[in-house]
Amino acid sequence: MILNTGFEAIISGLTAVVIAQFLKVLTFYLKMKEIDFEKLATTGGMPSSHSAGVCALTMSAGLIAGFDSLIFAVSGGYALVVMHDAAGLRRDAGDMAKLLNQILRDFYKSNMKTKSAQLKELLGHTPKEVLAGLVLGCAVALGLHYLLISG
Repeated sequence: MILNTGFEAIISGLTAVVIAQFLKVLTFYLKMKEIDFEKLATTGGMPSSHSAGVCALTMSAGLIAGFDSLIFAVSGGYALVVMHDAAGLRRDAGDMAKLLNQILRDFYKSNMKTKSAQLKELLGHTPKEVLAGLVLGCAVALGLHYLLISG
């Protein structure tokens, strides 16, 4: 039985990440009307899988050890750092990559020959994508925990 163990927390976090990655394919399809399975292995996009994973892990820690426990506090602090990084530093790095790619295109007066010559632009998340990941992660952890209790 995995109920109220570290396995519950690990499975909760991993499940939230997998669901978030599949939702990226779905949201991309709804927006662009084309399926792109590369979204399963990319960073950035809706929802944030990083946020979903750490929030599921944190919610599981709270449900298992208590919301007044040290493990919940540590996990919560870790989740805040990851979410801040996703919406801050990594997003800024993506914006910088867009600018550098544009400078190179302007300098060479044409599109670069290979995709590998370009910097990856979609690195971080908007605050809305991070919030969606937070909600998804908490929902997955709650759902898994109460499914295990009733199952």
